[in-house]
Amino acid sequence: MTPTAVSPTQLRARFAEHLSALYGKEVPAYTTLVEVSQEVNAEVLNRDGAQAERLGTIERVTAERHGAIRVGTPAELAQVARVFGACGMHPVGFYDLRQTTPAVPVVSTAFRPIDRGELAANPFRVFTSLLVVDDPRFFDPATRAQLDERLEARTLFPGELLALADRAERDGQLPAEDADRFLALATASFELSPEPVDRAWYEHLEAVSGVAADIGGVPSTHINHLTPRVLDIDALYARMQDRGIEMIDEIQGPPRTRAGQPDVLLRQTSFRALAEPRRFREPDGSTSAGVLKVRFGEVEQRGVALTPAGREVYDAAGTTGLPDTDEALHAADLAYYVRDDAGTLTPIVYEDFLPKSAAGIFASNLSGEGRENTAERSVVKDAGWMQEVLGRELFDPYSLYQVERSAAS
Repeated sequence: MTPTAVSPTQLRARFAEHLSALYGKEVPAYTTLVEVSQEVNAEVLNRDGAQAERLGTIERVTAERHGAIRVGTPAELAQVARVFGACGMHPVGFYDLRQTTPAVPVVSTAFRPIDRGELAANPFRVFTSLLVVDDPRFFDPATRAQLDERLEARTLFPGELLALADRAERDGQLPAEDADRFLALATASFELSPEPVDRAWYEHLEAVSGVAADIGGVPSTHINHLTPRVLDIDALYARMQDRGIEMIDEIQGPPRTRAGQPDVLLRQTSFRALAEPRRFREPDGSTSAGVLKVRFGEVEQRGVALTPAGREVYDAAGTTGLPDTDEALHAADLAYYVRDDAGTLTPIVYEDFLPKSAAGIFASNLSGEGRENTAERSVVKDAGWMQEVLGRELFDPYSLYQVERSAAS
């Protein structure tokens, strides 16, 4: 790599910083969320010392973000994969949120680094959802036809951005000037559009699903939320409320563990979606002022990744079915660990997502429950289908955790 070239790792870190600055301007309460997260993390580090960093250094945790975006067509999903591919981010996991309660008419994957060193350098992830337009449980033929027409007519990512993304992924770098241009174009692609929203069409989709309206009822995509990582999500939840910021009703994911019991998987919560000013286009062609409540501030606390056997236990009985020590989890092959030369177990961080929690967060921040025609049969979408859409390998998270464990043994 030439001295003036920018690597995918550097692109990823700078992209996360650019998006964080953008989102902080658009949603000021997000800045408060980051500040409180850092306060809590500093206190936990001061209190627990090295034990606080057993699931990642404080530098990693402080820099860590996961974003969420939503796209409307397979072509848009393939394009966003190219943008993230330039940043060393690969699609990992397949999540069908149509199977959750409440059902959400999307299938999702997460773009993230897959190498442990890359995750340590900057673990930026983007949970990316694709609207399943052809699912008759949610969209009748007339709505599907309108969705197809409107989505096909829009352009989310300019050709110049995609060309730079392809070049970065092919060469493993970009010249500094081109990297700056890539970041400017990529960040702008996720900025909230000032273009008026078609009120009647948005409300028609919103009656089906608030998520569907946020994808197909607006002319572009945008950051739906951006998520810092915290070491004590319960303390953060209380502190945000003390600052007068309304949080959703509960923390999603596993319950709080007992003292000394390992944290597992992922816990998430958020402040409630805020009323953001938007312009609306009325049926007579005029425009008027209004608000939408679709974007929120999420925060997460990560634990050790569970093996498939561990997930079976967790899904059946929650954390009460799991042993309460690292050694016992490791001995039963219920969670992923590596053992260092001194014999100490180090947990492998859960880097992925829980569909039930994602759906719970979505539902807690949207008005109305939407509707679903259960008399219709769901259209099949699976990991194989998504891999074809992406045009690149869709990684299985369990395989990645196993590779890391095996490499360390």
